[in-house]
Order: sequence, then structure tokens, then C-alpha cells
Amino acid sequence: MCYLCYACAMNKKILAQKILDLLQTQYPDAGTMLKFSSTFELLVAVVLSAQSTDAQVNKVTTEMFKKYNTPHEFASMDIAELEELVRGVGIYKNKAKAIKGLSKVLLDRFNGEVPGKFDDLMQLPGVGRKTANVMMAVGFNQPGLGVDTHVHRVANRLGLVMAKNPDQTELSLKKIIPVDRWSKAHHLFIFHGRRVCTARKPGCGRCVVEALCQKVIK
Repeated sequence: MCYLCYACAMNKKILAQKILDLLQTQYPDAGTMLKFSSTFELLVAVVLSAQSTDAQVNKVTTEMFKKYNTPHEFASMDIAELEELVRGVGIYKNKAKAIKGLSKVLLDRFNGEVPGKFDDLMQLPGVGRKTANVMMAVGFNQPGLGVDTHVHRVANRLGLVMAKNPDQTELSLKKIIPVDRWSKAHHLFIFHGRRVCTARKPGCGRCVVEALCQKVIK
């Protein structure tokens, strides 16, 4: 690595630390808003959360989990019934198919238990890198940095990374953020993206990291 590349990488690491410190002060309680009582319920909730709000997901799962909350129940359920149960979230038909599919795989290959390894999680239907990272961090208290639309937008807008898609953003962030801060960084960026650094009209005037922002508006 040339000196300039090394210096740039070090500067990004320092910038990331400063930004996370400020965001931590602003959002000390940043964490998952999804409601769950098992790793399987969390997995279902995270799958449902794509293109939906946590509030929408919680509204659906609060009632659904009272009746059904195991892989066996969802695997044996008629797909039409499952679609009706999750109708309150976006692209519910695709999500119903994914939940039924991952439930079958859990039963067939993992003894009905949600695996605690990233590569194993990635083998489940409907589970991509974001979901696998969230499960590692929230479900198993292991390093994970999930990148959704908020994290992708905020990280690129701040100038921490220059990535075309969430997967690239994830890998770039993991290079400049210490492993022990991955999980918290995920939640801090989400909170900031929802409350201040919104997509259409970011609230720069009330942004705690405004002085550090590169303002790469996309």
C-alpha cells in the first residue's frame, strides 16, 4: 500500500471514530426496535423489515407470534394463510415465501435452530448480508454490521465510504470501524438516518456531526 493510500485509510478510521463518538452521545439508547422473544422470532422480524418500518413489523408480529412462532408451524402452514398474516408489511408475498422456505431449511438442516454462523445464515431463503449481519449482532451478540438504506445513505453522505450498493458499503465500513463497534455503528447510523439525515431533506442544521460531514448528497 502506498503512503497516500495508507494515510487516507487512517484518516477514514479516525473520522469514523469521531463520528461514532458524537452519534453515541446523541443516541445513547440506539438499538433494535424490533420485538422478539427468540432468535427465530428475530429472524422472521428482520426478514419482514425489508422495505418496511419497524413499527409496521411489530404490529404484524405482535399478533402473529401469539399464535405461531416456531419453524415447524411456519413450514407446515399454507402459503396463503402466511401471506394473510404478514400482509401488513411491504412485498408480503415474497416475504411469506421466504419465511416458509427458511423454516423448512432450519428443520431439514439445522435441527430447527437458527444457526449462529454467518455463512450458515446466508444459506437460508430470504437472508442476505444485511439480515445475516443483524442476526449475528442482535441475535448472537457477535460482530455484525448490517447495512440497510439508512446506513448506506448516511455512510456515503458523510464521506466515510464511496460505495454503489449496501454490500460494498458494509465491506468498506468494516475496514475503518473497529470490530467491537460494528453492531452499535449499525444502530447509530439508522437512528441518525431516520431522525436527521433523511433521504429527501437532511436536517444539516441540527446534525451533531455536521462539522465532520463531507456532504456527499446523493
